[in-house]
Amino acid sequence: MHDIALPTNLAHQAHERWQVLYNEQTPNPDLLRLLAMSDFAFRVLQQSPELADWLLDETQMKSRDIPNPLTADLSVLSERDCFELLRKYRQRYWLKVMWLDLVKGNDIADSIRYISQLSEQLIDAANRWAFAQTVKQCGTPLDESGKALSMMVIGMGKLGGGELNFSSDIDLIFCYPQNVPTQGGRRSVEAQVFYTKVAQKLIAALNQVTVDGQVFRVDMRLRPFGDSGPLVMSLSAMEDYYQDQGREWERYAMLKARLLGQQTPHWPAFYSMLRPFVYRRYIDFSVIESLRKMKHMIAQEVRRKGLVNNIKLGAGGIREVEFIVQALQMIRGGRDTSLQTPSILNALSQLKALEVIPSGIVHSLQDNYLYLRKIEQYLQAFDDQQTQTLPDDAVSQARLVNLMGVENYDACLAMLQTRMTKIREEFSQVIGDEPLEHTQSDEAFTYVWLEEDTEQLAGRVDTTQIQLWHNALQEFKAALTKRQVGARGADILDKLMPCLLHQAAELSLGGDVLSRVLKIVTTVVSRTAYLELLYENQGALKQLLFLTSHSQWIAEHIAKYPILLDELLDPAALYKPLPLNAYKLEIRQYFLRIEQHDLEQQMEALRQFKQAHQLRIAAADATNVLSIMQVSDHLTALAEAIIEQSVNLAWQQMTERYGAPQGSHEDEKGFAVIAYGKTGGWELGYDSDLDLVFVHNRDGDSDTQGDKPISSRQFYLKLAQRLMHLFNTRTASGILYELDTRLRPEGNSGLLAINLESYYQYQLQQAWTWEHQAIVRARLVYGQADMRARFMQIRASVLQQPRAHEKLLSDVTSMREKMRAHLSKDTDELFDLKQGLGGMTDIEFIVQYLVLNNAQHSPELIEYTDNIRILACARKLGILPEQAQSVLSEAYCFFRELYHNQSLNGQGKCIAKDPQIRTLTDKVTEIYVATLT
Repeated sequence: MHDIALPTNLAHQAHERWQVLYNEQTPNPDLLRLLAMSDFAFRVLQQSPELADWLLDETQMKSRDIPNPLTADLSVLSERDCFELLRKYRQRYWLKVMWLDLVKGNDIADSIRYISQLSEQLIDAANRWAFAQTVKQCGTPLDESGKALSMMVIGMGKLGGGELNFSSDIDLIFCYPQNVPTQGGRRSVEAQVFYTKVAQKLIAALNQVTVDGQVFRVDMRLRPFGDSGPLVMSLSAMEDYYQDQGREWERYAMLKARLLGQQTPHWPAFYSMLRPFVYRRYIDFSVIESLRKMKHMIAQEVRRKGLVNNIKLGAGGIREVEFIVQALQMIRGGRDTSLQTPSILNALSQLKALEVIPSGIVHSLQDNYLYLRKIEQYLQAFDDQQTQTLPDDAVSQARLVNLMGVENYDACLAMLQTRMTKIREEFSQVIGDEPLEHTQSDEAFTYVWLEEDTEQLAGRVDTTQIQLWHNALQEFKAALTKRQVGARGADILDKLMPCLLHQAAELSLGGDVLSRVLKIVTTVVSRTAYLELLYENQGALKQLLFLTSHSQWIAEHIAKYPILLDELLDPAALYKPLPLNAYKLEIRQYFLRIEQHDLEQQMEALRQFKQAHQLRIAAADATNVLSIMQVSDHLTALAEAIIEQSVNLAWQQMTERYGAPQGSHEDEKGFAVIAYGKTGGWELGYDSDLDLVFVHNRDGDSDTQGDKPISSRQFYLKLAQRLMHLFNTRTASGILYELDTRLRPEGNSGLLAINLESYYQYQLQQAWTWEHQAIVRARLVYGQADMRARFMQIRASVLQQPRAHEKLLSDVTSMREKMRAHLSKDTDELFDLKQGLGGMTDIEFIVQYLVLNNAQHSPELIEYTDNIRILACARKLGILPEQAQSVLSEAYCFFRELYHNQSLNGQGKCIAKDPQIRTLTDKVTEIYVATLT
């Protein structure tokens, strides 16, 4: 509450006004304060002095009810009566807001929200009246079900964001849902004619000045084609416009677009049309340059009109806070859908939650923004004028000093300047004028790029590399001729390339690495937003060069999925993969921001989550932050998190359609996933397939509990099929993982999902020896506790079966020789790390044989599913000599690391047989022969 005494000049004015209004009555101090602070309040009370009692009713002033201004039958309500009711409503409730702000010191966030809700009610009432009046003349446009199709009113700017000030203009756009002629009138008229009449009546109801004043100044210039465009368009015509002709500033404007009034079934179609225009699916730095230009134009306008002391458009003003927040919304809103809000304050909250802006800066921006909005509200409430300029008259200055609680006007200006300086600093950080780093790329590299003057590279690049650089640039320019770059793309490329070449020289990169980088640039060159990302973020460009120099796999991966360039923006996260136990929580939180029923978006999100985290793991791997064993642990933990999330998504889709099987629910689905091979053994690589088997624990005769019941067996089969679809479907971001389910009972001819007990019986009665070998590395990676425990029992029972020694030896060795004959790429000079003689598969077969041959008497062997720990256990139990265990473990880790590095650098699985390789393979072969003969 404002309780500072009024200065003499304001107190004198207030008492004079009291005498005019209420003559001999004892003055009320709160009403005196209102009369001192607002000329508009005085005029309203002159017209309606009885409103003073309403203002003094505390219950009424605490209420935030939004009554309907037009309660009569709208079809018979005359234009004159409608206009009067709307204007009286505005006077009454704007007087209330003034009382709250100027007398009671109301929170500004509440005031602007309240005035926005009141404004929406006025606009909606005018729209309903205009529609009813036009129907009376022309009939009604109806949808297929016979329901009237009302005009859709889109609030823009502060109205759209729910952030109106006391005397704001309102920016509106009109559209209609369907192009259908009217029915039931004297004559049918086309939709365009009908809705144009509605729009004209609505604008008049709000904008026209009568004896009671005006409701709002209505601005329609933000509509498609501006002033030259039709007053109202169909939804489909609007979609065509934004797809084909929408300009960058319109993206910025439409970020605030919000439909007003009561929701209709056509609202989702509007937002679906608008969303891809405003928000790109990738992180979009093109908006930075656009906003920079818009800010420059505004600054020119401020100078041209001589606008000084403007708290909205000046440096550090309200508009700069809006630019900061909306730039980050447009940059990231396509990926982080929680940022898709027209409200500045809501967006700030989300930017804080997503850690895009540090918490302290968010609080500073919010506090300073609301402070300026409060000053703006005061300035407009003085006389109901739309102004953001600090006053130059003594009365208004005295009012502002009193409301701000400072000693004098100089103190008021100093306080404002402090806050606006803080906003300006943040604005420069986000929007800036030009990235400072760009000045570091000296002119020599501009000549290299534009003039192909490779002599400029002398002394900057190793002489042996200059020709390779030249060749790489020539190839790149040739590739550009086959791409659609566009004028904007060419402009940004000419800025980016000298920076890129300068950094490449600083890092002493060779021509082969430069070629890798330029292949990435080639893939994104027609998507200017990515070029702008690298140009606007020199740190991200440096990370790209650095990682590409370390790994061809990373280079190819980014070229294949350019959305991963977004991950380069935060080096602290890039080289720090999540803790192993955090992937499942992270993906659950990630999916909280994904539309629950949007399957396409869910599939993209799964792929993008995998790719982003694989890149982090690869970055840590390439820079030796993680060892080879840790890399596989992380890749396996990531895969398990994705399996769990995919099962949850598939379950949700299936239960919505068929209901859940009897006795099952979200937390106990009766469904489990068994992983074999590298996934089961914690040895996944970057491009590994997943060997999975799906099982359930339900009786096939029971049914689901939905509107369309099916048998539980069918349900789980369909659930498994849905999982296959989620994983194997190729989207814009590729496939999720290649799923291999051939290890299920009876292979490709078997059921895709099988009862767990049937799985057990198959393993006991029908499975081949090689299938039991596979179970050595089998793990249940998804499923409830009782199914996990039962699988462990089944696995133990299968692996601990008594086996005829000779038959086991024969089965294992014959399978190994078949594989070697079909798969090995060994030659006299090259060694196949995986299938070659003495290679990784030989070691895996030794491990599997040791388990199957000894588990009956040594159950400790089946505790683990990875080869290294099984070998250690075999040595501890005396099954394998210490020397043999040491050789096999060392060789397996060495071969895995080589295989892994070959993969990272795209070099295949064969390497030269140098002396170290020959020595190791000979030792492994010797142990293989000794063990398996």
